[in-house]
Amino acid sequence: MSEQGLVLEFSLQGSNFESAGEASSKIKRVLQQIGVRSDIIRRVAIGSYEAEMNVIIHAYRGVIKASVYSDRTEIVIDDEGPGIADIQLAMQEGYSTAPDYIREMGFGAGMGLPNMARCSDEFDLQSTVGAGTKIRMIFHHN
Repeated sequence: MSEQGLVLEFSLQGSNFESAGEASSKIKRVLQQIGVRSDIIRRVAIGSYEAEMNVIIHAYRGVIKASVYSDRTEIVIDDEGPGIADIQLAMQEGYSTAPDYIREMGFGAGMGLPNMARCSDEFDLQSTVGAGTKIRMIFHHN
């Protein structure tokens, strides 16, 4: 694989629970096919799934982009949505702004952002209230 890397990009639609998990499953499959270690794949799959679900639960629409290099996988999620007013609060385990109907579906437990940060080697979250959120996760392969 060249330093240019392999790029996978998926459009996500807010409230589209029928397609929930498709993008992260495809990313996982590609990583398996190219021989990335299973422990790395597991962390990428968890981080990308949590990010994908956050877009579906909270945003109007978004894009998840996976760039795979020989030494790392980078996941960037860019969404158009309400944004996050208090990032420090949102990063606390169990804090959630998900409405009751989302919780009744089994989502919105407030573990998404903390799980993304825990699974990735590098984690960056930028958010603008009323515009959206951008998350960048890097997973080193070694």
